[in-house]
Amino acid sequence: MKLLIKIIGTYYNALSYVSKPYAADKALNLFTKPRAGKISEEQSDFLHTAFQEELNYEKYHIMTYRWLGKKQTILLTHGWESNSARWKKLILELKKRGHNVVALDAPAHGRSGGRVFNAMLYAEFINVAAKRFSPDIIIGHSVGGMASAFFQHKYQFAKIKKIILLGSPSEFQDVIKRYTDMLGYNQRIVSQLQHTIIERFGNTADSFSTAKFLATIESEGLIIHDQDDRIIPYNDALLIKDSFKNSHLITTKGLGHSLSDESVANHIYAFIDA
Repeated sequence: MKLLIKIIGTYYNALSYVSKPYAADKALNLFTKPRAGKISEEQSDFLHTAFQEELNYEKYHIMTYRWLGKKQTILLTHGWESNSARWKKLILELKKRGHNVVALDAPAHGRSGGRVFNAMLYAEFINVAAKRFSPDIIIGHSVGGMASAFFQHKYQFAKIKKIILLGSPSEFQDVIKRYTDMLGYNQRIVSQLQHTIIERFGNTADSFSTAKFLATIESEGLIIHDQDDRIIPYNDALLIKDSFKNSHLITTKGLGHSLSDESVANHIYAFIDA
């Protein structure tokens, strides 16, 4: 894998001397195209226990899964290269506790449409699901948490009283930097990427900030982040906590980015029931 990354970075760097815009466009396409996230047979068996409903946003179809209950409606938003089945253990317990649980597959993930992924498009998927199912609580893992913050900042969905962020990134600019550093892109691509992002998303990379967007949100927040997270640095949780005024941060150690642990689930249940 390290050799493949080096080859790709070297190729795009060479390409940048032919055309910076073309090389940057190809680099951004690589960044936004997931390599995993499709549903396995075992995951499919579980997801078929839900009521499945396909929604639409523009040219995209959005696959949603619903487990009926009489308590609050909880919307689950998974992260990069994942799908709704990643929530299986949490869903089973929330269902047992009587909650109405909804999960959706992100763009280009699971059974949702699209070939590329970004948090801004994901936020629009979440908005469509929110209008359909009227959630009281959102739980987002990784970039699913970032997209949930983008959604709530843009649409200010009044019914949402609580937001739970698990290992979520704060600054899109930092996410891009980690990507360009990993691929070893030269300064020609790095500088051109800023222009490409503006052309594609309508704003600069540093304008897309979970922390800044959460400053406008009145919902109660729970942030859970692991000190040993190698995907999203723990400092992102501190940035989010400083901005999300009505929130509480729980720090774990040794659980990594997935945060798939009973202790994390118990914190979630306690926050929901409070």
